[in-house]
Amino acid sequence: MNEHESEPVRGLPEYLPDGEFIVWQGEPSWRQLALRVFHVRKIAVYFVLLAGLHVGLQVSDGASWLMAAKEAAWLVMLGGAALLVLGALARLYAHTTIYTITNRRVAMRIGAALTMTLNLPYTWIGTAKLDLKPSGHGTLAFELIGDSRVSYLMTWPHVRPWHMSRTQPALRCIPDAEKVARIFADAAETRISQPRVSRIPERDGSNAVAAE
Repeated sequence: MNEHESEPVRGLPEYLPDGEFIVWQGEPSWRQLALRVFHVRKIAVYFVLLAGLHVGLQVSDGASWLMAAKEAAWLVMLGGAALLVLGALARLYAHTTIYTITNRRVAMRIGAALTMTLNLPYTWIGTAKLDLKPSGHGTLAFELIGDSRVSYLMTWPHVRPWHMSRTQPALRCIPDAEKVARIFADAAETRISQPRVSRIPERDGSNAVAAE
């Protein structure tokens, strides 16, 4: 049985409490993860240039083009193997990730080897920043406020790159990122603007109701 088949709600470790509901749910594009996180395009270019340099050096030393190309074939094979591994990792991370936006929080079920669920109530989030790509995919990163902290290493690659001192959890490489950002903004604004009711104890022992 798949370990995620036991989830009471897809992408969440438990049922939603009363009054909470899902407004959006999705996962990263594995192709975009391969490009943006694992940089397969740059690595492919690197190995092509390395093989070309090897051929050029061999030819300049007097070897034939055919012989030089044969000797550079191992670099091409090595590059191909690296791209296959990185592509497989991108698929694995995408397959094991579910991003959820509810009317109260952002939840991220992440982890290829060790699954964890990261819950971000809207009161923890100061700002959200969208990195939108021409394809419509993008990354929505959350800047946390107060004492809220998450580990960069534990949550990678679901973080804004290179922001390590104040880690910013992120919905990485999601399709229709601009639409998702609007959904998040509407849900967060509605939640934060709702008054919270608490009871303030009076000196005589009774309780007065106050809105925060």
